[in-house]
Amino acid sequence: MTVDPLDIEDTSDWLGCPTELETITHYKLMLENEVLELTLQLSKAREDIFGLVQMHADVTKQRDQLRAELKHLKNEYSDLSSKAYSLQRIADQRDHLFRENQRLLEDLRERK
Repeated sequence: MTVDPLDIEDTSDWLGCPTELETITHYKLMLENEVLELTLQLSKAREDIFGLVQMHADVTKQRDQLRAELKHLKNEYSDLSSKAYSLQRIADQRDHLFRENQRLLEDLRERK
């Protein structure tokens, strides 16, 4: 048994069944809402990216400043370390001369 297409009941006028135009209009509105939402998300993502790029630039600038400060402090430490080494050598020489002087004084006392 074959079904004649003309015998199929036309349901387009039933209550609650949208027409083809209503279906297309509804789909168009859904697409417009989706495009609007995606546009908003894209704008938010662009703002976030701009913020991250700005944060990166700020951190890079701060890093460079800290590197320069560290280099300066290393040079200063090196200078102070050299001075401390020189002062330590002078103190060692002073101690050696003091001990030698004490020994000579004791030798002199023993001779008298």
